[in-house]
Amino acid sequence: MALILNIGELVGIVPEGVLRKQGAEMSETGTLRNAWLRIAPDGTIADFGSMHTSEAIGSGTEEVIDAEGGLVMPGFCDSHTHIVYSGSREGEFLDKINGLSYEEIAARGGGILNSADLLNATSEDELFRQSIERVEEMMAAGTTAIEIKSGYGLCPEGEMKMLRVIQRIRENVPALVRATFLGAHAIGRGYTKEAYVQEMIDLMPRAAEYADFVDVFCDTGFFTPDDTARILEAGARYGLRPKIHANELGVSGGVQVGVAHGALSVDHLEQTTDAEIEALTGSGTMPTMLPGSSFFLGIPFGRAKEFIASGLGIALASDYNPGSSPMGDMRFVMALACIKMRLTPIQALNALTLNAAYAMGVSDVTGSITRGKRADLILTRPGWTLTRIPYTYQTPWIRSVFKKGRS
Repeated sequence: MALILNIGELVGIVPEGVLRKQGAEMSETGTLRNAWLRIAPDGTIADFGSMHTSEAIGSGTEEVIDAEGGLVMPGFCDSHTHIVYSGSREGEFLDKINGLSYEEIAARGGGILNSADLLNATSEDELFRQSIERVEEMMAAGTTAIEIKSGYGLCPEGEMKMLRVIQRIRENVPALVRATFLGAHAIGRGYTKEAYVQEMIDLMPRAAEYADFVDVFCDTGFFTPDDTARILEAGARYGLRPKIHANELGVSGGVQVGVAHGALSVDHLEQTTDAEIEALTGSGTMPTMLPGSSFFLGIPFGRAKEFIASGLGIALASDYNPGSSPMGDMRFVMALACIKMRLTPIQALNALTLNAAYAMGVSDVTGSITRGKRADLILTRPGWTLTRIPYTYQTPWIRSVFKKGRS
């Protein structure tokens, strides 16, 4: 057990049973000043309260941590990453500087296909070594739950290699990890689209041994809503719930096909209309926006405030990948949300913690300060406030990151 005392502010308190926030709830979060928090032996949050109560006295058998006025908040939950990849695509960075668009680079055989070539030429052990370095980087920056996608194999052997590496990561880090089969990320070299879709459908039983979710890049120049529906239906037969890439490059119909198939989340949403808001209203699907991709590619940011004003919730994720968002710092995502999307720090916090946990199916066990949930926590240096985190977004701020109660 451990007891954290003298917390300047405990932020992100959510009652038991609340799994996501929507509409006006996005602007609310429970807070407690001058607080303590107790971590149970199993790594969950045992209790918390005011320093004025008798429970703030240590038992004598537990570790006591003096927060010295630092802020404690839930760890970040990153519900959309592509961090299992090999090498770098920095050459394409120069292409972007010279004016080529994401679509133009892809049309020339670059983009995702370049990552697939590199990955398939890399051993499984080396791929694991490179990828776990990124996980460690993310955890050090405050991320305590991570969803990781395949999708850079683009052939059965490459996709299974990626899923095995994700499983190894899951077994070797204290963060909570979920795996997504994204075989339909692009059309693999040497395939027609129809043949590739069928190949990924045929691979589903093997992929389901490792994956929690199935995903499709349903967007302009990639997979159509009809392709997507076929793949999602195949995934459902093996217990894989959908998570969709949609509306990054155009209004693709991906949101609607995702909602129709019970997708846990629909992600990107840089290009949306009121029809997408209408389709999401009343559904169990979490709209997830990726401001790091908007920043790096110079494309529109998602209409987060309009979604919230319409009564929806949103999640935010890093989209950490080598081509369109090569970073996994969720604090920078929070800063982009506040600066570019005009979310308040509380709205951004909810989108990066509880709602992001919901978007990866784990908001019942992490994503908030709630008794019984995992003690996945960030303890800041003394004197920090929630608003200061995205405001001075490069100033060192973290004192400790707890993953299931351990720092």
